[in-house]
Amino acid sequence: MSDLEAVSPIPMPAPAPVTVDGPAVAGAWGAGTALAVPIERARAQDWSRPYLAATLVVDVLCAIVCGVAAVAVSGAVPLRDPIPLPYVVLLVLSPFAWVGTVTVCHGYERRYLGIGAEEYRALISAAIRLLALSAFVSYAIYVDRPYLSRFFVLVYFPTLLGTSLVARFALRRQLYRARWQGLACQRAVVAGQDHAVRNLVADLHRETQHGIRPVAICTGDTVDTVGGVHREGSVHETVQVARKYAANVVVVASPSDLDGIELRRLSWELDDLGIELVVSPGVVEVTGPRMSIRPAANLSLLHIERPALHGLNAASKALFDRVVGGLLVVLLSPLLLLVAVFIKVRDGGQVFYRQTRVGIDGKDFTMLKFRSMVPDAEHQLAMVRIDGDDGNGVLFKRRHDPRVTPIGKVLRRFSLDELPQLVNVMHGDMSIVGPRPPLRSEVDGYGADAVRRLRVKPGLTGLWQVSGRSDLSWDESLRLDLRYVDNWSMFLDVQILWRTVRAVIRGTGAY
Repeated sequence: MSDLEAVSPIPMPAPAPVTVDGPAVAGAWGAGTALAVPIERARAQDWSRPYLAATLVVDVLCAIVCGVAAVAVSGAVPLRDPIPLPYVVLLVLSPFAWVGTVTVCHGYERRYLGIGAEEYRALISAAIRLLALSAFVSYAIYVDRPYLSRFFVLVYFPTLLGTSLVARFALRRQLYRARWQGLACQRAVVAGQDHAVRNLVADLHRETQHGIRPVAICTGDTVDTVGGVHREGSVHETVQVARKYAANVVVVASPSDLDGIELRRLSWELDDLGIELVVSPGVVEVTGPRMSIRPAANLSLLHIERPALHGLNAASKALFDRVVGGLLVVLLSPLLLLVAVFIKVRDGGQVFYRQTRVGIDGKDFTMLKFRSMVPDAEHQLAMVRIDGDDGNGVLFKRRHDPRVTPIGKVLRRFSLDELPQLVNVMHGDMSIVGPRPPLRSEVDGYGADAVRRLRVKPGLTGLWQVSGRSDLSWDESLRLDLRYVDNWSMFLDVQILWRTVRAVIRGTGAY
């Protein structure tokens, strides 16, 4: 078994070819291809229809329930009084208005279904637009008094947005769970050069939530199998292979052996079969918002924007850190005091552990943590290294470190030992969200790519925290940190904070 064959996190049965009958047409990509869409292919695509129906039902229910709850909670209408006409109209029209606004914001487009960031953006944008429209209608119709009470508006729209986000999250988790089991996936034929196909198949096996399941590859004759997926022909036999395996999508890996004209002809033949064409641009770890297609000289050029964390965005992130950090210090102060007392009573040693870490632009700073090890842990480090090392190469962090105290295990299990870093956040050395703060010895071993982690402030939490924590390999940790640096957005920070709560409760990878 090759390394790539072990990448997939779920047992994937070997894809079988499907015999498809139908009228054929000769083409440059095969001797004959069926124009009829196979039944098996149509069934494989059916996941989007029930998912779309579920999102519509959930959004309608959220609008109705939140409308009724807002009328009751806001006190806009006394309980024993009949509901005034304006509120009756609102309760009747609100589901249609909400679904219509989400539609305008592309919240039901198939290409965005099941993609968390895009669904969240659509819902947030829809809520803001509907709020603005409601405010305009409220004050435009009635001159002497507003159409809706302010308290009703303050209750209804945040509640509607919150419940819709939670409902979409629950639906998406169900979809991801099905895809993790090999269901609700598109059957994909991957075509391109050998190394590009290897990398793309490995990525698709690792990122199962995207629902693209490779069933065959079309590449050079130097490989027979990639990640458990068999080679079925060359790049120029892609259409035949896609028809044979009843594929829903053909993914062309970059670089490929196809020029622009050949890609165009391929898209024509796939369109006749009802098969989607996806072209990988070959750009690593760059998310959609940074990429756009710009026409120039009869070509479609892929434009990649600069990373957003500079100028006004950097200032907004710094303000976000101060506000959130200050609130957390106030809210968690009883817990901080309680943990400090437990540590002091346990062995009488120091409560805090101070260590020099490397921050933005390679500058050193003193990081604070609750002490989770015995007082002379540094002196025992050499012995621990000799005894065994479960580290991942660059990072040294042992799974069963004998220096960790009993209370330290609890602190690490729920990441409570990290809470004093809020002081570093308030001081400006760290951020609420960012890469893991490295040691100077780690930075000295960085390659050219890893140095880019130092472009931003290290974080109290980050993608590494919500994606496996200490269980991650060095390469995985680096990949996640670089993804964050290159694709930062305020929305991404909020999303990571949301996922941090679940990661801390589970405690997976914490040691």
